[in-house]
Amino acid sequence: MQGIKQPSITQAMVDAYDEYTHLTLDRRGFMEKLTKLAGSGAAAAAIMPLLAANQAQAAMVEPGDARLQTGEASWSGAGGEMRGYLAMPAERTGPLPAVIVIHENRGLNPHIRDVARRMALEGFVALAPDFLSPLGGTPDDENKTREMIGQLDGAQRIANLVATVAFLSGHEAANGNVGAVGFCWGGGAVNDLAVNAPDLDAGVAYYGRQAPANAVSSIEAPLMLHYAGLDERINAGIDAYREALAAAGKEFTIHVYEGVNHAFNNDTSEARYNKEAADLAWGRTVAFFKEKLA
Repeated sequence: MQGIKQPSITQAMVDAYDEYTHLTLDRRGFMEKLTKLAGSGAAAAAIMPLLAANQAQAAMVEPGDARLQTGEASWSGAGGEMRGYLAMPAERTGPLPAVIVIHENRGLNPHIRDVARRMALEGFVALAPDFLSPLGGTPDDENKTREMIGQLDGAQRIANLVATVAFLSGHEAANGNVGAVGFCWGGGAVNDLAVNAPDLDAGVAYYGRQAPANAVSSIEAPLMLHYAGLDERINAGIDAYREALAAAGKEFTIHVYEGVNHAFNNDTSEARYNKEAADLAWGRTVAFFKEKLA
């Protein structure tokens, strides 16, 4: 008896999903487009879970890992309380550098908590804030989460980013040096944070929207920018950002991973995750933080 054949996923399907999750295509329009691309409704239904993130995927670092101390955290934000997930090595001999882990447009979900634990195992105090705290926190429904992300007040979001740096720099387990890493929506947030927080010590943005060229002069932190070679939407802004950063004399490194898609680091998204690129980018990120935050 032959096994069940894996559905064939094309780049056009991945692009359509990106349009649905980041731009203006609604779910009905996406499923209609996916059905045409797949050839039938049944094929589209089989492909959809492979494109979407599956939070039931096993974590790389289990929540109860004995090597870590983890828990919920809260701090004062712009007009209210911010909440998040804090992870750090269980055995520490002194203060550690700290890293803010900024979620995608799916909010503070199990995957991002897992990423925070991975960062903590590298020797950092890792804080994954829930930037939907002003709206009651991240819901279980990802479609609702994306709607709520779009409802966030821009000025309040920036203020909450800056407040998070202040909170983490003063944490009793931290050494005062704070970096930030973000993915997708969070990658754009890292660029915004670099513009608005002169006390940020290092920033790493994965496939994130770039800061406006006229704001680059305010950046003080060294930046590492990871991009997916097939991510035409985000990559359209690379050249202008590179030119602005170089003209302003800023410290930055750009890595483009050819042949991979937006969200290549997210191991819960089977169709877009690329282990080779994710491992390489992660190794570069950790080394960068160890150099800049020591």
